[in-house]
Amino acid sequence: MSIKKTGVDQQLIRDLAGILNDTNLTEIEVELGDLKVRVSRQSQTVHTVAAPYAASASAPAQAATPVAAVAVADPSKNAVPSPMVGTAYLSPSPDAKAFVEVGQKVKEGQTLLIIEAMKTMNQIPSPRAGTVTAILIEDAQPVEYGMPLVVIE
Repeated sequence: MSIKKTGVDQQLIRDLAGILNDTNLTEIEVELGDLKVRVSRQSQTVHTVAAPYAASASAPAQAATPVAAVAVADPSKNAVPSPMVGTAYLSPSPDAKAFVEVGQKVKEGQTLLIIEAMKTMNQIPSPRAGTVTAILIEDAQPVEYGMPLVVIE
């Protein structure tokens, strides 16, 4: 890592961003001595907010802001976080039907997905009954601890 008198080497940041894209990680941090560089990308919940905001672009700005604020608050409040680091799978096998789909009603304790960690398949149960309103990950996606996986309203 090289440090210029004007700041951090921009190529380093580009390289770290490339690693994020190549590995599907959401954040990477490098520390060398007293220099600490963290590169992260926005979570998928931010992307879901952009669509309602863009759709209401013709409306006055005051009307669009509350809609976006509500959209941001609900997914994080009702999202089921990942209890571990691993690879998430939406179905028990590649050719099997997904455990849950958007719009499906689930019961407390029902399996939402599985996370493979250290060659062990861990079933992730629903913490509450409700309706699946969003699946925030893709099949076979690496996930991190605390990362939102599924939204249940």
